[in-house]
Amino acid sequence: MKKLFRMRRICVLALMLLLAAAMAAPAYAAAEDQGEPAAQEEAAEENTIGLKAIAAGIAVGVAAAGGAVGMGMATAKSAESIARQPEAEGKVRTTLMLGLVFIETAIIYALLVVILIIFVL
Repeated sequence: MKKLFRMRRICVLALMLLLAAAMAAPAYAAAEDQGEPAAQEEAAEENTIGLKAIAAGIAVGVAAAGGAVGMGMATAKSAESIARQPEAEGKVRTTLMLGLVFIETAIIYALLVVILIIFVL
């Protein structure tokens, strides 16, 4: 059990370090001397568009992953609850559906924020 926990911690740490290195890579890139201010503005705009795309992808990914984990846990617990007390099936199912709707609403809000990031900012 300890070995599995240690391996998970090592994998999470490695993933976080890889993500940090990937995000820091553009900071170390050498900038070309563009000469004209118009060309520099165009390059800055292209960089901003790329960063917006990365931010949108991360935001939707985190929201979808969190929602999926929450929905899975809620469904598992409701199935366990119905198995323990079959007579309470109606109340458990109603509460489950209400919870799933709230989780899905949070994911849709994240999608709306991402759309605002892409088109407004």
